[in-house]
Amino acid sequence: MQDSAQDVATLAGGCFWCLEAVFLQLSGVEKVVSGYMGGQVEQPSYKQICTGTTGHAEVVQVYFNPVRITYGDLLAVFFAIHDPTTLNRQGNDVGTQYRSAIFFHTPEQERQARMAIASLTADRVYPDAPVTEVVPAETFWPAEDYHQGYFDANPRQPYCEAVVAPKVRKVVEKFDRLLKS
Repeated sequence: MQDSAQDVATLAGGCFWCLEAVFLQLSGVEKVVSGYMGGQVEQPSYKQICTGTTGHAEVVQVYFNPVRITYGDLLAVFFAIHDPTTLNRQGNDVGTQYRSAIFFHTPEQERQARMAIASLTADRVYPDAPVTEVVPAETFWPAEDYHQGYFDANPRQPYCEAVVAPKVRKVVEKFDRLLKS
């Protein structure tokens, strides 16, 4: 009998198109929704988020089966596909909306997130210390429909070719054991 349990992880690490495309590759991930979290405006729009004045981060909510993939595995992928040491920036994407953050839903998620960051720091995985925020999950606002499944719908769009596709390739190469068959 297959376990149909489902947990949710909410992660911010730059553009949500990248995160969504990557997490959709993983076995045990049942759904990924791009959206916004961590700000003061209700039902924000992408246009508002891009101003950097709402306080929101671009996030993905990853719905996953913890029997098939662990929260720790999701964090390992998360830290491999973005630079957690740059404050409010991922590559050419600059602003608070592109910050590195883990929005935890349970005390166990908070514990695992803090342990992962401590391990990255102790092991000097990056030249600088991670600046990833670990904060309680707040209201999640789904992004507009055209942002959902963006990479799959627009693989030839220049940003997708230059930024999203290399991250997907990196995960395929580095996390083979976690991929959907």
